Amino acid sequence: MSKLIKRSVILMATFLVDVALPAHADDWPQWRGRDREGVWREEGIVNSFPAAPLPVRWKVPLGYGYSGPAVVGDRVYVTDRIVDDAAPKDVKTQWNHRDKTIGRERVVCLDEATGKIIWKHAYDTDYSLAYGSGPRATPTVHEGKVYALGAMGDLFCLDAAKGTVIWQKNFVRDYGADVPTYGFASAPLVDGDRLIAMVGGKGQAVVAFDRNTGRELWKSDNASEPGYCAPMIRTLGGTRQLIAWHADAISGLDPVTGKVLWTHPHHLMAGMAISSPAIEGQRMVICSQYEGTLMFEFTAGNAQPKLLWKAFAGTVPEKQWKTKGFNTTLSTVLLMKNHVYGVSLYGETCCLDGDTGNRLWTTLQPTSGGTVPKDRWSTLFMVPHGGNVFIFSEKGDLIATRLKPTGYEEIGRTHIIDPDMPSGSGRLVVWSHPAFAHRSIYARNDREMVCVSLSAANILAPVKQ
Repeated sequence: MSKLIKRSVILMATFLVDVALPAHADDWPQWRGRDREGVWREEGIVNSFPAAPLPVRWKVPLGYGYSGPAVVGDRVYVTDRIVDDAAPKDVKTQWNHRDKTIGRERVVCLDEATGKIIWKHAYDTDYSLAYGSGPRATPTVHEGKVYALGAMGDLFCLDAAKGTVIWQKNFVRDYGADVPTYGFASAPLVDGDRLIAMVGGKGQAVVAFDRNTGRELWKSDNASEPGYCAPMIRTLGGTRQLIAWHADAISGLDPVTGKVLWTHPHHLMAGMAISSPAIEGQRMVICSQYEGTLMFEFTAGNAQPKLLWKAFAGTVPEKQWKTKGFNTTLSTVLLMKNHVYGVSLYGETCCLDGDTGNRLWTTLQPTSGGTVPKDRWSTLFMVPHGGNVFIFSEKGDLIATRLKPTGYEEIGRTHIIDPDMPSGSGRLVVWSHPAFAHRSIYARNDREMVCVSLSAANILAPVKQ
């Protein structure tokens, strides 16, 4: 091999590989991975992509659904729905009315190495909800059990190895809860021996169950609708607290007793609390489609935060870039080094100053491209990895980026899976958050799931002498 070729190989390896490949693989056991942080920490991952497609480890047929997968050990867990009508006219086509279809939701367990179905648990579900594709909530996997929530309020605890039912609840039957416009979507959270779920209603916005038996442990807070945001637990202001965001407020609760520690009233049109709050240090930011961006700050010894600023960017396409805030629908919100990154309603990807909410830059490059916003409800799922951020777009592309206060830098992109769900605005989309584990990405649409390797060892093929 010539010195020039050798030097080129070394430079390519240095550019693509973060660090040396470790001996173990990481899991993605629930919504947004470990601790619901939405951060991928595995090493030995490429941070740019070759011209050729990435290695596809496997593909497997799947039914309708928005739920992302969970990956634990040698298993992958996901939910979907099979409708009785082979070509339902209403399912997935209308955003402004409740689809009524008859079918079966399923919890499906796949072999992580091959994609082969190991077991599936199916149950009848008659839908009456908007965007009636399939279940929304990513399964939560913990200590040999799978906790899965269906769109119509069916909560199951299943044996992770066999798929047998250990216990089950239905929020409508057991709590008299109303099915939200877009269905139940908040992935349940395990905390010790508790399974915490967003149910909705007076005195039962949040309900905790014994995760082994299903016995109710406590219920707390009031919510006209449960919203669509998964609860999380963080230590803020020196207090370990459950952060619950629903249609009427964002609150902090004692996760052991359910006692409300604080609440900030924040009524949301259509109950659209969707994107997970972004938390860094003692600051927390939330964003919604109609109400814009809010930044909170906790202080030592005070469990309740103060509102630092609120910024509203509007709900029409920006003919000129706004100077403050953004209004996201279901995209990820990131808070990194006191800067907020997110996507406004028509794909305007932005960076905000964390102290003021002022916009530092705006671009359409990761969404629609060009200079004119056009795609309503434009969506990106963003996952930090090292100093970079992997972005999974609604077009099914994986984009390697650097997000900085000085601007958006795209390192490369590659196509992972085809969008196939009508969005209600004339384009096909993928609105399911992928999983990142075992040095791979696991992504699904309404027809299949695909597992694509992101391992530097697999992608950087050795050069022949």
